[in-house]
Amino acid sequence: MTQHPDRPYRNFYGRIHGKTLKKSQKAYLDEDLAALSPGPVEWDENPERTPLDLNARFGGGPVWLEIGFGGGEHLVHQAASNPDVGIIGAEPYINGVAMLLGKIRRAGVSNLAVHPGDARDLMDVLPENSISRAFLLYPDPWPKKRHHRRRFVTQEHLEPLARVLRPGAIFRVATDIPDYVRQTLEEVPKAGFEWLAERPADWREPWDDWISTRYEQKALREGRVPHYLTFRRI
Repeated sequence: MTQHPDRPYRNFYGRIHGKTLKKSQKAYLDEDLAALSPGPVEWDENPERTPLDLNARFGGGPVWLEIGFGGGEHLVHQAASNPDVGIIGAEPYINGVAMLLGKIRRAGVSNLAVHPGDARDLMDVLPENSISRAFLLYPDPWPKKRHHRRRFVTQEHLEPLARVLRPGAIFRVATDIPDYVRQTLEEVPKAGFEWLAERPADWREPWDDWISTRYEQKALREGRVPHYLTFRRI
């Protein structure tokens, strides 16, 4: 990925492409993706970083954000369960984007927007205090210590997230990596959040509206324990 000369932060770390897309997935990208755009996000199309008009995009209702939606199971589930909420998903892995578009077609949901790129660029153009809920579910663990700075739960990403979240907004994090839990509990409160756990079991029990994703199922098959952390923007 080429770095835009005016972009002040580093490029996304991670995969952008995977296996060759199926013919149907290519069709989803060609036919559906443009209409699902939340607005001009990329630096080339919005160099002034003009905030997105979320009221025009979603009709003035609450807006949620999912950071790295993987294959889109949770994103489509939330959209179908909350038709009065607008939900934006950001995912740079194009194979995951194609999978999501197929799920959107099958579910028939219309309250979604999709940014096929870095969530950091998206947060850059979201209006301040515009997001009512955010999700970070099974993010890339970057297990090597020298790569921990690449994790989402660093101030480089958490501070922009805190800016776009409304006071009182909920931020949910799910991970099966114990050290990611440690870093999350250390870093997220520094950015202006409070952890809502009231008892030890609160981070071992999934949320009431949780739908198990393929990443969680893989973790369970491989003997890893999922953790579910809930924070509130102060």
